[in-house]
Amino acid sequence: MKPHGWIILDKPLELGSTQAVGAVKRNLREAGLLGKGNDKTKVGHGGTLDPLATGVLPIAIGEATKLCGRMLDASKIYEFTIVFGEETETLDAEGAVSETSDHLPTLEQVEAILPQFTGPIGQIPPKYSALKIDGKRAYDLARSGEAIEMKTRNVTVFDLSVASPFEGKGELVSVTLSAHVSKGTYIRSLARDIARGLGTVGHVSMLRRTKAGPFTLAHAISLDKLNEIGKGADIKHYLLPLEEGLDDIPAFALTPDQARLLRQGMTLDEQDLIGNPAHKQGLHGLFLATDGDHSPVALAEFINGTVKVVRGFNL
Repeated sequence: MKPHGWIILDKPLELGSTQAVGAVKRNLREAGLLGKGNDKTKVGHGGTLDPLATGVLPIAIGEATKLCGRMLDASKIYEFTIVFGEETETLDAEGAVSETSDHLPTLEQVEAILPQFTGPIGQIPPKYSALKIDGKRAYDLARSGEAIEMKTRNVTVFDLSVASPFEGKGELVSVTLSAHVSKGTYIRSLARDIARGLGTVGHVSMLRRTKAGPFTLAHAISLDKLNEIGKGADIKHYLLPLEEGLDDIPAFALTPDQARLLRQGMTLDEQDLIGNPAHKQGLHGLFLATDGDHSPVALAEFINGTVKVVRGFNL
């Protein structure tokens, strides 16, 4: 049976997101679960994580790949360390030093400035990023020495705090922060702007994603654990159900006839739902439609008295 669901990888350093997807495909192939041709199992990730970052990387398998867009739009939580005194071209430890400062902030100063970077903010993305400018990746243009004008983008920082309190006073060489951010937020830019706001410069020396959408490090497995699938371990021990990626919306069970209609891409009107418990519970907006066995049928939307399929699942 083809697998459908999520493998949450605790991505190690120096492994790119595309490489991580490749590692999952390799293990599925070795386990005889990848398939061939038109029957090949689809695999995709739910949000790029830089090679120099670690942590939660949701990897969708089979029908769960239809939810990758929602995962990309989901908020994320990161822990990151800012090293003060040196800004680099890439805003992380990989780039050459581009600016220095002898000024180091205190913990009190760091804590005092964080509210300025909480809430809706504008930030300029790093020049070394995957954003496209006139059809070309910004990092390719930067590496070729071309002048790049990165435009300010609006993002939201829902929460920003010092990750782990420590004793001692005086100047800080570095500090580790925790940030809950909206999609499109660049942590390297956030670190740069915090350092500059403190009257110094800085860069990110450590970046770890601790949550992506509903998935946390508690759901994540190591690369070694992933490799056990290819060696014969039952994928059920590592695969989370497709619906785990939809824990922020309600789920409603439909009758067999209603489920059949949605599977065929048909719509349901309010009259069709009368007598269904979902109707009595005030069904509205996005919801997960399931059949009598609680198997996902579709990501659906109830609007203006009609249920329409947003994404159908072939399970």
